[in-house]
Amino acid sequence: MSAAELETVFVSEMDRIEQWRHQELERAGYDPESALVLAASHDVDLHAAVDLMKRGCSIDLALQILL
Repeated sequence: MSAAELETVFVSEMDRIEQWRHQELERAGYDPESALVLAASHDVDLHAAVDLMKRGCSIDLALQILL
């Protein structure tokens, strides 16, 4: 497999992971735009983001905490 092919596989896998994170964040209660920002921020812990929403945190405050 060439380096270009490996890069394509890696990018595709990252896209799938970000899509999954986006879906989970929306399911937790984040609006689509906020979920997209958080999903693309790989240093944001998905479980922490979901937990904040479960505890009643507002989206704005959750974004301030997580980002």
